[in-house]
Amino acid sequence: MTRLNVLLLILVVACALGVVTSQHKARKLFVDLQYEKERAQQMDVEWGKLQLEQSTLVMPARVERLARQQLQMHLPTSDQMHLVRIDGSEAQP
Repeated sequence: MTRLNVLLLILVVACALGVVTSQHKARKLFVDLQYEKERAQQMDVEWGKLQLEQSTLVMPARVERLARQQLQMHLPTSDQMHLVRIDGSEAQP
């Protein structure tokens, strides 16, 4: 009877340790999951900010202003423009 009690005690202690270990791992994984969810939300916010910044940077008025100021570009006059037709026939000068 004593051997059986010792064996059962060892099994109970082993099972208790297994339960404690699995609960600890589950809690650790839950904390990691919450951290990753928060990080994903921060990245979504940053993505929205970057999209807004990109749309601001490529506005036609801004591009035209920078072309004039930094590159000294200007719109061509009508005599500087050439019409090119793409209809399969050879273009006429």
